[in-house]
Amino acid sequence: MDWTGEDPDETGVDVAGPSDTDSIVFVHGAMFTRKMWLPQTRALSEEYHTVAPDLPGHGTRAGKPFRMEPAIDVLEAIVDRHTDGSATLVGLSLGGYVATEYAYRHPSTVDGLVLSGSSVNPVNTMELGTRVSGGVARLLTKPNLGKRAVETLATRWVRQRDLAPDIEREIIDAGFYPKQFGDAGPDIAGRDFRAALSTYPGSTLLLNGENDKLMRRGERDHAAAARDGRVEVLAGAGHICNLHRPETYANRVRRFVRQTARVR
Repeated sequence: MDWTGEDPDETGVDVAGPSDTDSIVFVHGAMFTRKMWLPQTRALSEEYHTVAPDLPGHGTRAGKPFRMEPAIDVLEAIVDRHTDGSATLVGLSLGGYVATEYAYRHPSTVDGLVLSGSSVNPVNTMELGTRVSGGVARLLTKPNLGKRAVETLATRWVRQRDLAPDIEREIIDAGFYPKQFGDAGPDIAGRDFRAALSTYPGSTLLLNGENDKLMRRGERDHAAAARDGRVEVLAGAGHICNLHRPETYANRVRRFVRQTARVR
């Protein structure tokens, strides 16, 4: 059976593609919603069963701030309800950290990991940097003026991408949630995601944008910590590399899923 669209029985989840094939669950970054994955779900749903939920603090789940525990609960429910019991997880930025933590806790339900923009481990000196950046984000977005300014910049940024008009419109219409930078920072600071990744027995692809300099500083160590990890870089792309190079990003995910399917 094929299904495309929003789950009528559950808000905040986009489901597409045949239900009798491998599943891919996409986990969005801070500020954006599940709609940021539309270029990839559209490209991959002819071949795979794709699922993209909103995280707490974003989109349809914006009523409460982001916290890791309810985010893990969301993924657990998504995998249980919308897959045959396991899926490849694709996470960007905050979504990459959530996917890593989920794989640490539920490794048997994760066929493979694709992590983008989440190679910095927020421990030791980076713990302080993560907390400080979160505090700055809270200060900047607390006034309505600051929040509106960030939303305006985000809208302009999306419109500058090479996206289909309807995808651009859906991403913008879903809204932006800049306050979640401030909520997420303190919540992930001090968590040793590299140690968590080292326990995951499956394959991990670190897929970063060439110009995402901060995250790229940790990518080799992150890949080395994984049981079966490797790094791929998208030329000319920045932190939100799935929207900088949407088609190429989808192709890299497709290739990874095919490779891991042969191994399983």
